[in-house]
Amino acid sequence: MRSVGTLTRADLAETINRKLGLSRAESLAMVESILDKICAALAKGENVKISGFGSFVLRDKNERIGRNPKTGVEVPITPRRVLTFRASQLLKDRIAKG
Repeated sequence: MRSVGTLTRADLAETINRKLGLSRAESLAMVESILDKICAALAKGENVKISGFGSFVLRDKNERIGRNPKTGVEVPITPRRVLTFRASQLLKDRIAKG
């Protein structure tokens, strides 16, 4: 697996600034607004689907018995909600082409 840089909020805002001509402050505010909307939807228990990109899906996991790998002692794992991401086929195709 190759190591690459990280895409940041500032990078997204910079792209909006260049492509749309908005000020840096407006561009950053737009990025923050989009991320806030996604976070709010997930916090309310809604799934988020971005066409052509993928879906953020919430799953509830039941309580189960786990095992400490060092000692072998069984411990209960509490029920929890987890967030998963499923890439769209379009995104998978773009990634595969490099």
